[in-house]
This record gives sequence, C-alpha cells and structure tokens, in this order.
Amino acid sequence: MLDLVTPLILTFNEAPNIGRTLERLRWAKDVVVVDSFSTDETVEIVSRYSNARLFQRKFDDHAHQWNFGVKETGISTEWVLALDADYLLSDDLLDEIRSLASDADVGGYRASFRYCIEGRPLRATVYTPVTVLFRRERAVYTQVGHTQRVKVDGKVAALTGVIFHDDRKTLSHWVASQDRYMRLEAEKLLNANWSGLGWSGRVRKFRVVAPFAMLFYCLFLQGLVLDGRAGLFYSFQRAFAELLLSLHLLQHDLSSESKEAH
Repeated sequence: MLDLVTPLILTFNEAPNIGRTLERLRWAKDVVVVDSFSTDETVEIVSRYSNARLFQRKFDDHAHQWNFGVKETGISTEWVLALDADYLLSDDLLDEIRSLASDADVGGYRASFRYCIEGRPLRATVYTPVTVLFRRERAVYTQVGHTQRVKVDGKVAALTGVIFHDDRKTLSHWVASQDRYMRLEAEKLLNANWSGLGWSGRVRKFRVVAPFAMLFYCLFLQGLVLDGRAGLFYSFQRAFAELLLSLHLLQHDLSSESKEAH
C-alpha cells in the first residue's frame, strides 16, 4: 500500500528535525512539505531530498495549513500520511502500512506515539493517538483550541506500530510555543460549557489542580520516574505546560475582576 501513500509535512523553522524525518521517508515517491516561510535552514535541508516538493504558505492556523497541503499541492495518491516534522516512522509501522488490506469502510488509521527526549524513548507519554493516515478525498481538518483535528468520512482503525516523537528544538523554543498553545487553550476552556468538557478540561478549570496532578501522573502513575533524567525532563515539561495554562486562566480572572471594579 505504500505506493498509494503521499507523506505530508508542515514546517516552520524545523532545521533540527526535518532531515531525520525525511530520511525515514526515502521510500516515498512524493513527499509534500508545506512551509510557513522558515527563517532557518529548513528549506535548504528539504531541497536536498529529490522526492520532496516544497510549498510555502503564510500561516494562519493549523487547520487551513493542513487543508492546503491535502487539497492544493497536487497530491494524487489515494492516501495521505500527515506528519509533524519531528515524527519518525518506526520500521514496524512502515511494514504494517505496507501490508494493509483494502477496506472500503475504513477512511483512516490512527497511530500511537513513543515520545523521545534527545533520542531517548520514554516508557509512556500523555500524547494521545492521532489519525495520521487517511483517504485524501474523505478528510478535512478543523481547528480545535491550539491544535487541529482531521474529520474522516468512514471508520478510523488503529495501527499497532508506533511513531517516534523526537523534537530536538531548544527548550526556549518549546517554552515560547507552549505559551502560544496554552493561551489558545485557555480561550477554548473559557468559552466552553462545563457539561461539554471532559474530565481533563474540568480539572483544568480549577486552575490550581492540573499542574500538580500532571506531575504526579507522569512521574508515578506512568512510571516516568524510572526513565531517569529524560523522564524527569518530560514530566516537568508537561507540568510546566499546565502551569502556563493556569496562569492564562488566572490572568483572565484578574482582568475580569479589574474591569468589574471599574
């Protein structure tokens, strides 16, 4: 089935990652990269791969960027494999996709992730499975908070092979990205009805609970304390992200109180 698949990647200043990802995609006849006008060496690195086609589009949101890649870059294969620039396909996953049988009822496949810190795989992650492989004509992206979701016409089945999530960008870059993401996530939570929230959203609404709950969950319930410094680093990252979200929610509370007082 690999001959029926076109990998699609979004990039913006992904020089630390994109080369490793493209190396794992040498099997593909056509790889589409949609770049948001990177200012680092991303474009130069992509140009080294003869099977990669580069498009540049000014970024507005993730959903529009993905939909542009799927619909407007001349992808002709039946299937699209949507990847972030720090997703590395495992051999098991490639073998599984290669041997997939045709099933008209299936519109897409979701994959699980093995999170890595500086190349060191962790035993667990809070990163949930994502629909990464789908029929091009039966999929559309929508924006949800700080991220995007692909809606697929048809059944979405699970793949057993994993994708390695291995982001090598700097910690300062990660902090800046999380601040943007959590600001958008705070807006989503503030506009959501209590009844429409899942348990994690409800916990986040309490402001003070989520950062400590996330740290405990990662370190002890998921056992990342056993992964040494890499496990500690990831656990502190996730707790810090929740702390940023709480800060954005509290800032909104304080701003609202100030406006009411005047």
